[in-house]
Amino acid sequence: MTDKPSVLFVCVHNAGRSQMAAGFLTHLAAGRIEVRSAGSTPATKVNPVAVEAMAEVDIDISAELPKILTVDAVKASDVCVTMGCGDTCPVFPGKRYVDWELDDPAGQPLEKVRPIRDQIEARVRALIDELLPSDMA
Repeated sequence: MTDKPSVLFVCVHNAGRSQMAAGFLTHLAAGRIEVRSAGSTPATKVNPVAVEAMAEVDIDISAELPKILTVDAVKASDVCVTMGCGDTCPVFPGKRYVDWELDDPAGQPLEKVRPIRDQIEARVRALIDELLPSDMA
């Protein structure tokens, strides 16, 4: 494989689910997959409880900033994973779209965010298995 696969994680505020997913994919794929995240209505900062939940598994997303979803980001990605953003994600032929139904961690205490984090990790691991040949994973 000469070109790295690329994944875009999208949620409304780009402050919780999509940031955790991007953190997991960046960490677990170790540079073998290009990772992006964005939101249809980005927040001003990443959810501090999401940051704390990820720190518990030794992944630091504290320096990340929510980003606006752009057409270019979608076009540049092989897979677009949406998480509760509804119809706001632009759709282009030839792109793979996957919708992950996950609870929104916004306003939730850490004990409610941990299971969301763990679901995201399991889905990211499965996505890596799909995108990378078994001899590279």
